[in-house]
Amino acid sequence: VQLQASGGGLVQPGGSLRLSCAASGSTFVISAMGWYRQAPGKQREWVATIPRFGPVTYADSVKGRFTISRDYAMNAVYLQMNSLKPEDTAIYYCNALDRGTSYNYWGQGTQVTVSS
Repeated sequence: VQLQASGGGLVQPGGSLRLSCAASGSTFVISAMGWYRQAPGKQREWVATIPRFGPVTYADSVKGRFTISRDYAMNAVYLQMNSLKPEDTAIYYCNALDRGTSYNYWGQGTQVTVSS
């Protein structure tokens, strides 16, 4: 499975961005998909997950501002980010979980910078 993330950029505080992640290859093995982020000097942290079955979950820091969605026909996952704050600045990585092996696949990351 290969993951290709896109949609990052520079945005002012309070603005919005929509990240996309397209999966290719053996996509039939994917169960859950999600987003993580890593700010400079910090560890990678979980942002949101959308399973094939079950509820969507969000980190408290983004709840109410970010929305994760998934297009099964396109093998894609999206992250709509609203009311962005400077502390949202990070490299955002998409993630896919192999339902058979529990292996985690990672995309290459896309930079999001929130600054005036």
